[in-house]
Amino acid sequence: MSTSNSQGRDGPGTDPTRSSAREPSGPDGGAETTPPPGGAERNPQAVDSSAAQSRGPASDPLSPPDPTGPWADVSTAPHTTTPAGLEIGGLTIRFGGNTAVDSVTFAAPLGRVTGLIGPNGAGKTTTFNACSGLLRPSQGHIRLFGKDITGRPPAARAQLGLGRTFQRMDLFDSLTVEQNIALGREAGLARGNPLKQLLATPAETRAVRAATEEVLELCGLRALRHEIAGSLSTGQRRLVDLGRVLAGDFGLLLLDEPSSGLDTAETEKFGAIVTRVVAERGCGVLLVEHDMGLVMSVCDHLYVLDFGQMIFEGTPAEVRASPAVRAAYLGSEAA
Repeated sequence: MSTSNSQGRDGPGTDPTRSSAREPSGPDGGAETTPPPGGAERNPQAVDSSAAQSRGPASDPLSPPDPTGPWADVSTAPHTTTPAGLEIGGLTIRFGGNTAVDSVTFAAPLGRVTGLIGPNGAGKTTTFNACSGLLRPSQGHIRLFGKDITGRPPAARAQLGLGRTFQRMDLFDSLTVEQNIALGREAGLARGNPLKQLLATPAETRAVRAATEEVLELCGLRALRHEIAGSLSTGQRRLVDLGRVLAGDFGLLLLDEPSSGLDTAETEKFGAIVTRVVAERGCGVLLVEHDMGLVMSVCDHLYVLDFGQMIFEGTPAEVRASPAVRAAYLGSEAA
């Protein structure tokens, strides 16, 4: 629902002799994922480390960008003509001697689904954790709707319109589906005010009710509204988890492997909901996902990470046809 209810999963590297290595799995128990490199394909969609650095600040990456530089116009995201949503410039994250994310630059604009894919351990969730404020970058900057949020805490980013789901669902199992979804809007209204956590104005009550009803219909959960969340199947719980973040007033959503545990039919339904939300609300979505069927069907643009570096970017068709991507992630026999 918000960006403050989970811990980062990536820890220090175990091999200090490598300057860029796959990230270790963390407390979650799951393997991590992320990926600019010297081995990027040389075509208009390929991105190497020098190109990534050239799009970021020239000196101190944590300082405000040069007003005359390539980031001066924040009305549109890099490589797009759509409004800027989330912009990452020269992002580097180190754990001791291990570089988990290395000078990564990309954008997730409003009005489209942007995919971030790569093998296990490439650094995708580490990148997500930096975007949501759970990790502080070693270098680089992060912007949300044109505002620099690099040093802001998770709650402040959520208040600015950044919502996130996590690989591990964290529903309130003793509450109903309706109550879990309502919390998505209630949390944003109450924020850190103890009094507003106990009392709501009539207008706020109506806003919560309206948002909850909209999401129940959108996610097809009306029939389950009074069911206890702890009694639901994995697929149903995933929809409630998505519904809770959709009930919040977020303009940019980070979805971290949302189809985990879903069967084919449930994954298709999930993808249809995400596509509809973007079309109707005009929000932006940054999707980390291993289900390539879902990725190729819902994403408008893809970035591919490997060993913490960006190795390719392009449309789903371009990514699918890339020999570098096929070798690194999709497999040599991917069509």
